[in-house]
Amino acid sequence: MKNIAVFASGSGSNAENLIRCFENSAMIRVAVILSNKSDAGVHKRAERLGVPSFTFTNAEFNEGALILQKLSEYEVHFIVLAGFLLKIPADLIRAYPDKIVNIHPSLLPAYGGKGMYGDYVHKAVVAAEETRTGITIHYVNERYDEGAVIFQKECPVLPSDTAEEVAAKVHELEYNYYPRIVEKLLLQV
Repeated sequence: MKNIAVFASGSGSNAENLIRCFENSAMIRVAVILSNKSDAGVHKRAERLGVPSFTFTNAEFNEGALILQKLSEYEVHFIVLAGFLLKIPADLIRAYPDKIVNIHPSLLPAYGGKGMYGDYVHKAVVAAEETRTGITIHYVNERYDEGAVIFQKECPVLPSDTAEEVAAKVHELEYNYYPRIVEKLLLQV
């Protein structure tokens, strides 16, 4: 069994999708949810789905010992970021080389970097009158959204689309492709 830790800072819709996609798998399971926000909706989703979740402070995250202890305790093989907004410390990247992935709601390198997440990305895409956007799944390195690209999938942006409509298209891609790519990567580990 390959155990995944999901790091999330928000509502946890992608985390829930991953949990549900792997709940009947004999090979992969979401073993634990870790978050930097005690009031994040991901905790309620995790509780409802029977997955343990923990909150850590930014200082604990940057220091790393508690995070590595939790990952060891749950025998985590792979880390999946799902709406997680903190930059991953070098010690964690070294402990999990090429075993930390993130999903970004644009076709990187466009609309990536610090502060570019969620609705900020979709609003920027609409404001720039882009004709396409999508998702990028990438390995995590020490810089925001600059790790090697694993997978991209695009969708059209119509001139009449609002940021909310673009978000809905992007979320559909996320829910459809993120679990598939994570599974493919885990079967190679």
